[in-house]
Amino acid sequence: MATVNVITLGCSKNLVDSERVLRMLSDAGFNAVHESEEKTDLVVINTCGFIGDAKEESINTIMEFVNAKNEGDVKEIYVMGCLSERYRQELQNEIPEVDKFYGKFDWTTLASDLIKRHIKSSPFDRTLTTPSHYTYLKISEGCNRFCAFCAIPIITGRHKSRPMEEIEGEVRTMVQRGVKEFNIIAQDLSGYGLDLYGTQKLPELIDRLAGIEGVKWIRLHYAYPAQFPYDILAVMRKHENVCSYLDIALQHISDNVLAKMKRHISADETRSLLSEMRQEVPGIHIRTTLMVGFPGETEEDFEELMEFVREQRFERMGAFAYSEEEGTFAALNYEDDIPEEVKQNRLDRLMKLQEEISTEIQQEKIGSVLKVVIDREEEDYYIGRTQWDSPEVDPEVLVCKDKSLAIGEFYKVKITDALPFELIGQIEDPNLKL
Repeated sequence: MATVNVITLGCSKNLVDSERVLRMLSDAGFNAVHESEEKTDLVVINTCGFIGDAKEESINTIMEFVNAKNEGDVKEIYVMGCLSERYRQELQNEIPEVDKFYGKFDWTTLASDLIKRHIKSSPFDRTLTTPSHYTYLKISEGCNRFCAFCAIPIITGRHKSRPMEEIEGEVRTMVQRGVKEFNIIAQDLSGYGLDLYGTQKLPELIDRLAGIEGVKWIRLHYAYPAQFPYDILAVMRKHENVCSYLDIALQHISDNVLAKMKRHISADETRSLLSEMRQEVPGIHIRTTLMVGFPGETEEDFEELMEFVREQRFERMGAFAYSEEEGTFAALNYEDDIPEEVKQNRLDRLMKLQEEISTEIQQEKIGSVLKVVIDREEEDYYIGRTQWDSPEVDPEVLVCKDKSLAIGEFYKVKITDALPFELIGQIEDPNLKL
């Protein structure tokens, strides 16, 4: 059978979709590879369409393979994912060299078309593209929040939870394959279960997953601050294998901006939520995302955001400048009135402040002994992570190579030095695996 190269752009939710396609194609006899540098007969590009930069990257990637096709290096190109979900007709008109465009959720149709027959697959089986000891676990799709700036609900539709039993089955299967760490992902963790069970079920789900033998770490990504499921904090405190880590995008703190963003939460409510998190889960590391330059954001609003970051000292924080997305409430109702240079200046100032805070927080870890999983080996160091570090987006731990370590195993590491976004440490007993 032909070789199919699957290219993934965008977030880890897209990666899970690509892994499903890879498994379907492999089961059908294709040589299915992920982001190979080699020439292949067929290419499937899983696109992102979240913001302007992501759209541009997706288009550039498509055109790169179109050029390869024109030169005879690729026979067929197929495009799926968020960009083609939203702009399929326009893309078909503009890039006829692509053999076929599919939407975000058409992976079964895509695989069936390539295989030339209908396929019936497991609801969750996939080929992991991550190191074998960790994976991403998508528990729902879509979003009901309709924030003013966000196109995700337009692209993915309403929030749709997966049944708990199906998720449990996937985790048990992955554990049997050697997976130890599960990074739970969704567009809105806070709303998990509402559509299926009529109530928030994230605490019960995580409680059940944490009880599965072989699950070493569970980490939570993309909670929504409004209607937050507070019971999840007790679950985090109860289970040692549920990481003291929460990814929750706050976007802003100014009541003026939050109201215009349609975030359904106030500054006081946000501070109360963060306070309870830190009280209920001592040592929790909070990752958040903030936005600058939203329409109508004044210098006073921005200074309030800066003060909020100084006050909260987020362990992990990212930020981005507002980008108008067609079809959103903001695009239809607000003028994009903040000059680009002002947006960039505010973004730079915010991230400079966060780097200073991150450096201080990292340095506070010097001398401590932390549980670290080893992800890979490089020339000078083993590279690992603590429970507070999600793959690819958070700091890593550089472990001295004076002792031989096993990839995918957990060790106690003494931290000897710290950089803004890295820790340096050494193993005291390589024979003591956790």
